[in-house]
Amino acid sequence: MFLLPRHLGYGEVNQGLVMAQYGQAWKDQRRFTLTILRDFGMGKKSLEQLVTEEAGHLCSFFSSKEGQSFNPHYLINNAVSNVICFLTFGNRFDYEDQKFQSLLHLLEQSMKEETGLLPQVLNSLPFLMHIPGMTHKTFRHQKEFMDYLGEIVNAHKETWCPSSKQNITEAFLEEIEKRKGENSSFNYQNLPLIIADLFAAGTETTTTTLRWGLLYMILYPDIQSKVQEEIDAVIGRNRSATLEDQANMPYTHAVIHETQRFADIIPAGIPHSAYRDTEVEGFFIPKGTTIVTNLSSVLKDEAMWENPHQFWPEHFLDANGQFVKREAFIPFSAGRRICLGEQLARMELFLFFTSLLQHFTFHIAEDHPKPREDGCFAFTLVPHPYHIKVVSR
Repeated sequence: MFLLPRHLGYGEVNQGLVMAQYGQAWKDQRRFTLTILRDFGMGKKSLEQLVTEEAGHLCSFFSSKEGQSFNPHYLINNAVSNVICFLTFGNRFDYEDQKFQSLLHLLEQSMKEETGLLPQVLNSLPFLMHIPGMTHKTFRHQKEFMDYLGEIVNAHKETWCPSSKQNITEAFLEEIEKRKGENSSFNYQNLPLIIADLFAAGTETTTTTLRWGLLYMILYPDIQSKVQEEIDAVIGRNRSATLEDQANMPYTHAVIHETQRFADIIPAGIPHSAYRDTEVEGFFIPKGTTIVTNLSSVLKDEAMWENPHQFWPEHFLDANGQFVKREAFIPFSAGRRICLGEQLARMELFLFFTSLLQHFTFHIAEDHPKPREDGCFAFTLVPHPYHIKVVSR
Protein backbone atom coordinates (compact mmCIF):
# COMPACT_ATOMS: atom_id res chain seq x y z
CA MET A 1 0.00 0.00 0.00
CA PHE A 2 2.93 2.29 0.63
CA LEU A 3 5.08 3.80 -2.09
CA LEU A 4 8.62 3.45 -0.76
CA PRO A 5 9.25 -0.04 0.69
CA ARG A 6 12.71 -0.41 -0.88
CA HIS A 7 13.98 2.86 0.60
CA LEU A 8 12.62 1.86 4.00
CA GLY A 9 14.67 -1.31 3.92
CA TYR A 10 11.94 -3.72 2.82
CA GLY A 11 12.61 -5.67 -0.32
CA GLU A 12 12.57 -4.51 -3.91
CA VAL A 13 10.43 -1.76 -5.39
CA ASN A 14 8.42 -4.32 -7.37
CA GLN A 15 7.42 -6.42 -4.38
CA GLY A 16 4.19 -6.31 -2.42
CA LEU A 17 0.82 -6.49 -4.10
CA VAL A 18 -0.95 -3.15 -4.49
CA MET A 19 1.96 -1.11 -5.86
CA ALA A 20 3.81 -3.94 -7.65
CA GLN A 21 4.23 -3.55 -11.40
CA TYR A 22 2.30 -5.83 -13.71
CA GLY A 23 4.31 -8.97 -14.33
CA GLN A 24 4.78 -12.57 -13.24
CA ALA A 25 5.47 -11.72 -9.59
CA TRP A 26 2.29 -9.65 -9.36
CA LYS A 27 0.28 -12.37 -11.13
CA ASP A 28 1.58 -15.01 -8.73
CA GLN A 29 0.83 -12.93 -5.65
CA ARG A 30 -2.64 -11.90 -6.77
CA ARG A 31 -3.60 -15.46 -7.71
CA PHE A 32 -2.25 -16.78 -4.41
CA THR A 33 -4.00 -14.09 -2.33
CA LEU A 34 -7.37 -14.62 -4.02
CA THR A 35 -7.10 -18.38 -3.49
CA ILE A 36 -6.15 -18.01 0.17
CA LEU A 37 -8.90 -15.47 0.87
CA ARG A 38 -11.41 -17.94 -0.54
CA ASP A 39 -9.84 -20.79 1.44
CA PHE A 40 -10.24 -18.78 4.63
CA GLY A 41 -13.85 -17.96 4.03
CA MET A 42 -14.34 -15.09 1.57
CA GLY A 43 -17.77 -15.71 0.11
CA LYS A 44 -18.54 -18.44 2.65
CA LYS A 45 -20.76 -18.65 5.70
CA SER A 46 -17.77 -19.04 8.03
CA LEU A 47 -16.45 -15.55 7.27
CA GLU A 48 -19.96 -14.11 7.28
CA GLN A 49 -20.38 -15.47 10.80
CA LEU A 50 -17.06 -13.90 11.83
CA VAL A 51 -18.14 -10.48 10.56
CA THR A 52 -21.53 -10.86 12.24
CA GLU A 53 -19.87 -11.64 15.57
CA GLU A 54 -17.57 -8.65 15.19
CA ALA A 55 -20.59 -6.47 14.43
CA GLY A 56 -22.00 -7.66 17.75
CA HIS A 57 -18.85 -6.52 19.57
CA LEU A 58 -19.06 -3.16 17.79
CA CYS A 59 -22.70 -2.68 18.78
CA SER A 60 -21.85 -3.46 22.42
CA PHE A 61 -19.28 -0.66 22.46
CA PHE A 62 -21.72 1.72 20.75
CA SER A 63 -24.29 0.83 23.41
CA SER A 64 -21.81 1.75 26.15
CA LYS A 65 -21.59 5.24 24.60
CA GLU A 66 -25.33 5.93 24.77
CA GLY A 67 -26.05 9.36 26.18
CA GLN A 68 -22.57 10.61 25.29
CA SER A 69 -21.16 12.52 22.36
CA PHE A 70 -18.38 10.54 20.71
CA ASN A 71 -16.38 10.17 17.52
CA PRO A 72 -17.26 6.76 15.97
CA HIS A 73 -14.05 6.57 13.94
CA TYR A 74 -11.94 4.43 16.21
CA LEU A 75 -14.65 1.99 17.25
CA ILE A 76 -15.44 1.31 13.59
CA ASN A 77 -11.73 1.00 12.82
CA ASN A 78 -11.32 -1.57 15.60
CA ALA A 79 -14.10 -3.76 14.24
CA VAL A 80 -13.03 -3.65 10.59
CA SER A 81 -9.37 -4.21 11.48
CA ASN A 82 -10.26 -7.27 13.54
CA VAL A 83 -11.67 -8.99 10.47
CA ILE A 84 -8.43 -8.60 8.52
CA CYS A 85 -6.42 -9.46 11.66
CA PHE A 86 -8.25 -12.77 11.87
CA LEU A 87 -7.56 -13.51 8.22
CA THR A 88 -3.89 -12.50 8.25
CA PHE A 89 -2.84 -13.42 11.80
CA GLY A 90 -5.47 -15.92 12.92
CA ASN A 91 -6.91 -13.98 15.85
CA ARG A 92 -8.94 -10.91 16.77
CA PHE A 93 -8.01 -8.39 19.46
CA ASP A 94 -9.88 -6.77 22.30
CA TYR A 95 -10.60 -3.15 21.38
CA GLU A 96 -8.58 -1.93 24.37
CA ASP A 97 -5.54 -4.14 23.69
CA GLN A 98 -2.52 -1.80 23.69
CA LYS A 99 -0.59 -3.67 21.00
CA PHE A 100 -3.66 -3.63 18.75
CA GLN A 101 -4.14 0.10 19.30
CA SER A 102 -0.46 0.75 18.59
CA LEU A 103 -0.76 -1.11 15.29
CA LEU A 104 -3.84 0.89 14.26
CA HIS A 105 -2.22 4.16 15.29
CA LEU A 106 0.85 3.42 13.18
CA LEU A 107 -1.35 2.52 10.22
CA GLU A 108 -3.28 5.78 10.49
CA GLN A 109 -0.12 7.87 10.76
CA SER A 110 1.44 5.95 7.86
CA MET A 111 -1.49 6.90 5.64
CA LYS A 112 -1.13 10.56 6.58
CA GLU A 113 2.58 10.47 5.73
CA GLU A 114 1.75 9.80 2.08
CA THR A 115 -0.04 13.13 1.64
CA GLY A 116 2.33 15.76 3.05
CA LEU A 117 4.31 18.18 0.89
CA LEU A 118 7.68 16.53 1.40
CA PRO A 119 6.46 13.01 0.52
CA GLN A 120 4.99 14.38 -2.71
CA VAL A 121 8.30 16.09 -3.52
CA LEU A 122 10.18 12.82 -2.88
CA ASN A 123 7.79 10.88 -5.11
CA SER A 124 8.29 13.46 -7.87
CA LEU A 125 12.08 13.79 -7.36
CA PRO A 126 13.13 10.32 -6.19
CA PHE A 127 16.86 11.13 -6.33
CA LEU A 128 16.32 13.17 -3.12
CA MET A 129 15.60 9.92 -1.29
CA HIS A 130 19.32 9.13 -1.42
CA ILE A 131 20.02 11.96 1.04
CA PRO A 132 21.05 10.10 4.22
CA GLY A 133 18.17 9.76 6.66
CA MET A 134 15.66 11.55 4.41
CA THR A 135 13.16 8.72 3.86
CA HIS A 136 13.38 7.33 7.38
CA LYS A 137 12.62 10.77 8.79
CA THR A 138 9.82 11.55 6.34
CA PHE A 139 8.22 8.12 6.53
CA ARG A 140 9.02 7.31 10.14
CA HIS A 141 5.60 5.84 10.92
CA GLN A 142 5.65 3.67 7.80
CA LYS A 143 9.00 2.25 8.93
CA GLU A 144 7.61 1.61 12.42
CA PHE A 145 4.47 0.01 10.96
CA MET A 146 6.53 -2.31 8.76
CA ASP A 147 8.82 -3.17 11.68
CA TYR A 148 5.76 -3.98 13.80
CA LEU A 149 4.40 -6.30 11.13
CA GLY A 150 7.84 -7.84 10.79
CA GLU A 151 7.77 -8.72 14.49
CA ILE A 152 4.38 -10.40 14.08
CA VAL A 153 5.62 -12.36 11.05
CA ASN A 154 8.73 -13.48 12.95
CA ALA A 155 6.56 -14.66 15.85
CA HIS A 156 4.55 -16.77 13.40
CA LYS A 157 7.75 -18.18 11.87
CA GLU A 158 8.93 -19.34 15.30
CA THR A 159 5.68 -21.10 16.22
CA TRP A 160 4.47 -22.24 12.80
CA CYS A 161 4.01 -25.96 12.28
CA PRO A 162 4.40 -26.98 8.59
CA SER A 163 1.31 -29.16 8.84
CA SER A 164 -0.79 -26.14 9.92
CA LYS A 165 -2.25 -23.39 7.73
CA GLN A 166 -4.60 -21.37 9.91
CA ASN A 167 -4.21 -17.89 8.38
CA ILE A 168 -2.71 -16.00 5.43
CA THR A 169 0.68 -15.56 7.10
CA GLU A 170 1.04 -19.29 7.66
CA ALA A 171 -0.18 -20.03 4.14
CA PHE A 172 2.53 -17.73 2.77
CA LEU A 173 5.16 -19.41 4.96
CA GLU A 174 4.06 -22.75 3.51
CA GLU A 175 4.43 -21.37 -0.02
CA ILE A 176 7.95 -20.12 0.80
CA GLU A 177 8.91 -23.63 1.88
CA LYS A 178 7.45 -25.13 -1.31
CA ARG A 179 9.47 -22.77 -3.52
CA LYS A 180 12.82 -22.98 -1.76
CA GLY A 181 15.65 -22.69 -4.27
CA GLU A 182 13.47 -20.92 -6.85
CA ASN A 183 13.79 -17.28 -7.89
CA SER A 184 10.34 -16.57 -6.54
CA SER A 185 8.40 -13.62 -5.12
CA PHE A 186 7.44 -15.93 -2.25
CA ASN A 187 10.20 -14.97 0.17
CA TYR A 188 10.65 -13.58 3.67
CA GLN A 189 11.25 -10.05 2.39
CA ASN A 190 7.99 -9.95 0.50
CA LEU A 191 5.77 -11.42 3.23
CA PRO A 192 5.59 -8.27 5.44
CA LEU A 193 4.80 -6.19 2.32
CA ILE A 194 1.94 -8.49 1.32
CA ILE A 195 0.57 -8.41 4.88
CA ALA A 196 0.92 -4.61 4.96
CA ASP A 197 -1.03 -4.29 1.70
CA LEU A 198 -3.81 -6.57 2.94
CA PHE A 199 -3.97 -4.95 6.35
CA ALA A 200 -3.97 -1.37 5.06
CA ALA A 201 -6.37 -1.96 2.17
CA GLY A 202 -8.63 -4.21 4.23
CA THR A 203 -8.88 -1.70 7.07
CA GLU A 204 -8.74 1.81 5.66
CA THR A 205 -11.26 1.71 2.81
CA THR A 206 -14.07 -0.13 4.62
CA THR A 207 -13.61 1.92 7.80
CA THR A 208 -13.73 5.15 5.82
CA THR A 209 -16.84 4.09 3.89
CA LEU A 210 -18.68 3.20 7.12
CA ARG A 211 -17.67 6.54 8.64
CA TRP A 212 -19.19 8.29 5.63
CA GLY A 213 -22.28 6.09 5.94
CA LEU A 214 -22.97 7.14 9.54
CA LEU A 215 -22.28 10.77 8.64
CA TYR A 216 -24.91 10.67 5.89
CA MET A 217 -27.39 9.04 8.26
CA ILE A 218 -27.18 11.91 10.75
CA LEU A 219 -27.24 14.53 7.98
CA TYR A 220 -30.20 12.85 6.22
CA PRO A 221 -32.41 11.50 9.04
CA ASP A 222 -35.27 10.78 6.64
CA ILE A 223 -33.04 8.35 4.75
CA GLN A 224 -31.96 6.79 8.05
CA SER A 225 -35.63 6.25 8.95
CA LYS A 226 -36.34 4.53 5.63
CA VAL A 227 -33.40 2.18 6.12
CA GLN A 228 -34.63 1.30 9.60
CA GLU A 229 -38.17 0.70 8.36
CA GLU A 230 -36.84 -1.78 5.83
CA ILE A 231 -34.64 -3.48 8.44
CA ASP A 232 -37.62 -3.84 10.78
CA ALA A 233 -39.79 -5.27 8.00
CA VAL A 234 -37.23 -7.79 6.69
CA ILE A 235 -35.02 -8.67 9.67
CA GLY A 236 -36.79 -7.34 12.74
CA ARG A 237 -35.02 -6.31 15.93
CA ASN A 238 -33.91 -9.68 17.32
CA ARG A 239 -31.99 -11.67 14.72
CA SER A 240 -28.78 -10.72 12.93
CA ALA A 241 -28.72 -9.80 9.27
CA THR A 242 -27.39 -12.29 6.73
CA LEU A 243 -26.13 -11.72 3.21
CA GLU A 244 -29.25 -13.47 1.92
CA ASP A 245 -31.28 -10.54 3.28
CA GLN A 246 -29.73 -8.17 0.72
CA ALA A 247 -32.07 -9.41 -2.01
CA ASN A 248 -35.06 -8.31 0.08
CA MET A 249 -33.57 -4.98 1.17
CA PRO A 250 -33.22 -2.87 -1.99
CA TYR A 251 -33.32 0.49 -0.21
CA THR A 252 -30.58 -0.38 2.30
CA HIS A 253 -28.54 -1.88 -0.53
CA ALA A 254 -29.01 1.35 -2.52
CA VAL A 255 -27.98 3.54 0.43
CA ILE A 256 -24.73 1.59 0.86
CA HIS A 257 -23.96 1.86 -2.86
CA GLU A 258 -24.77 5.58 -2.89
CA THR A 259 -22.46 6.05 0.10
CA GLN A 260 -19.64 4.49 -1.90
CA ARG A 261 -20.44 6.56 -4.99
CA PHE A 262 -20.95 9.92 -3.30
CA ALA A 263 -18.12 9.58 -0.74
CA ASP A 264 -15.74 8.70 -3.59
CA ILE A 265 -13.01 7.72 -1.12
CA ILE A 266 -10.25 6.93 -3.67
CA PRO A 267 -10.86 9.68 -6.25
CA ALA A 268 -7.61 9.10 -8.14
CA GLY A 269 -7.47 5.34 -7.67
CA ILE A 270 -4.08 3.70 -7.08
CA PRO A 271 -1.26 4.80 -9.43
CA HIS A 272 -0.02 2.12 -11.83
CA SER A 273 2.18 2.02 -14.90
CA ALA A 274 1.66 0.97 -18.50
CA TYR A 275 3.12 -2.52 -18.97
CA ARG A 276 3.42 -2.01 -22.75
CA ASP A 277 3.24 0.79 -25.30
CA THR A 278 -0.43 1.74 -25.59
CA GLU A 279 -2.56 4.11 -27.62
CA VAL A 280 -5.84 5.41 -26.19
CA GLU A 281 -8.07 7.64 -28.35
CA GLY A 282 -5.10 8.91 -30.31
CA PHE A 283 -2.82 9.47 -27.32
CA PHE A 284 0.39 7.44 -27.18
CA ILE A 285 1.33 6.12 -23.71
CA PRO A 286 4.87 4.66 -23.59
CA LYS A 287 5.62 1.53 -21.59
CA GLY A 288 6.44 2.39 -17.96
CA THR A 289 4.39 5.60 -17.88
CA THR A 290 2.72 6.19 -14.50
CA ILE A 291 -1.04 6.17 -14.93
CA VAL A 292 -3.47 7.79 -12.49
CA THR A 293 -7.13 6.95 -13.08
CA ASN A 294 -9.74 9.59 -12.34
CA LEU A 295 -12.48 7.51 -10.69
CA SER A 296 -14.32 10.70 -9.67
CA SER A 297 -14.93 11.51 -13.32
CA VAL A 298 -17.01 8.33 -13.52
CA LEU A 299 -18.66 8.31 -10.08
CA LYS A 300 -19.70 11.97 -10.51
CA ASP A 301 -20.29 11.93 -14.27
CA GLU A 302 -23.22 14.24 -15.07
CA ALA A 303 -24.01 12.19 -18.15
CA MET A 304 -24.36 8.96 -16.12
CA TRP A 305 -26.05 10.06 -12.89
CA GLU A 306 -29.28 11.99 -12.42
CA ASN A 307 -28.01 13.95 -9.40
CA PRO A 308 -24.26 13.32 -9.36
CA HIS A 309 -23.46 15.95 -6.72
CA GLN A 310 -26.18 14.95 -4.26
CA PHE A 311 -26.53 12.03 -1.87
CA TRP A 312 -29.49 10.34 -3.59
CA PRO A 313 -30.02 6.57 -3.03
CA GLU A 314 -32.58 6.55 -5.83
CA HIS A 315 -29.63 6.35 -8.22
CA PHE A 316 -29.73 2.61 -7.50
CA LEU A 317 -33.51 2.06 -7.51
CA ASP A 318 -35.89 1.57 -10.41
CA ALA A 319 -39.44 2.90 -10.68
CA ASN A 320 -40.68 -0.04 -8.60
CA GLY A 321 -38.17 0.52 -5.81
CA GLN A 322 -36.02 -2.46 -6.78
CA PHE A 323 -32.23 -2.33 -6.71
CA VAL A 324 -30.49 -1.75 -10.05
CA LYS A 325 -26.81 -2.03 -10.94
CA ARG A 326 -25.17 0.95 -12.63
CA GLU A 327 -22.38 0.63 -15.17
CA ALA A 328 -20.68 3.77 -13.83
CA PHE A 329 -20.42 2.37 -10.29
CA ILE A 330 -16.72 1.52 -10.03
CA PRO A 331 -15.52 2.40 -6.48
CA PHE A 332 -13.34 -0.74 -6.53
CA SER A 333 -11.70 0.37 -9.81
CA ALA A 334 -11.80 -1.93 -12.86
CA GLY A 335 -9.75 -4.21 -15.05
CA ARG A 336 -6.88 -6.47 -13.98
CA ARG A 337 -6.11 -4.30 -10.95
CA ILE A 338 -9.64 -4.24 -9.56
CA CYS A 339 -9.65 -4.53 -5.76
CA LEU A 340 -9.20 -8.22 -4.90
CA GLY A 341 -10.99 -7.70 -1.56
CA GLU A 342 -14.18 -6.38 -3.19
CA GLN A 343 -16.28 -9.35 -2.10
CA LEU A 344 -15.05 -9.08 1.50
CA ALA A 345 -15.65 -5.32 1.56
CA ARG A 346 -19.20 -5.69 0.25
CA MET A 347 -19.94 -8.27 2.95
CA GLU A 348 -18.54 -6.08 5.71
CA LEU A 349 -20.32 -2.93 4.54
CA PHE A 350 -23.71 -4.64 4.49
CA LEU A 351 -23.39 -6.54 7.78
CA PHE A 352 -21.79 -3.73 9.81
CA PHE A 353 -24.05 -0.98 8.44
CA THR A 354 -27.23 -3.02 8.84
CA SER A 355 -26.33 -4.13 12.38
CA LEU A 356 -25.70 -0.56 13.50
CA LEU A 357 -28.94 0.79 12.00
CA GLN A 358 -30.86 -2.18 13.41
CA HIS A 359 -29.80 -1.43 16.97
CA PHE A 360 -29.38 2.36 17.05
CA THR A 361 -30.70 5.65 15.78
CA PHE A 362 -27.93 8.16 15.16
CA HIS A 363 -28.15 11.90 15.82
CA ILE A 364 -25.94 14.95 15.43
CA ALA A 365 -24.17 15.77 18.70
CA GLU A 366 -25.51 19.21 19.64
CA ASP A 367 -22.51 19.99 21.86
CA HIS A 368 -20.14 19.81 18.88
CA PRO A 369 -19.98 21.72 15.57
CA LYS A 370 -22.32 20.47 12.86
CA PRO A 371 -20.50 17.85 10.79
CA ARG A 372 -19.13 18.91 7.44
CA GLU A 373 -20.18 17.04 4.32
CA ASP A 374 -16.94 17.65 2.45
CA GLY A 375 -13.90 15.48 3.08
CA CYS A 376 -10.19 15.82 3.66
CA PHE A 377 -7.51 13.85 1.87
CA ALA A 378 -5.30 11.43 3.83
CA PHE A 379 -4.43 8.83 1.16
CA THR A 380 -8.17 8.20 1.04
CA LEU A 381 -10.84 10.91 1.11
CA VAL A 382 -12.05 10.78 4.72
CA PRO A 383 -14.73 12.74 6.60
CA HIS A 384 -13.65 15.59 8.82
CA PRO A 385 -13.82 14.35 12.44
CA TYR A 386 -17.39 14.45 13.72
CA HIS A 387 -19.30 13.44 16.86
CA ILE A 388 -22.60 11.59 17.14
CA LYS A 389 -25.08 10.49 19.75
CA VAL A 390 -26.79 7.11 19.69
CA VAL A 391 -30.19 6.04 20.96
CA SER A 392 -30.95 2.34 21.31
CA ARG A 393 -33.96 1.14 19.35
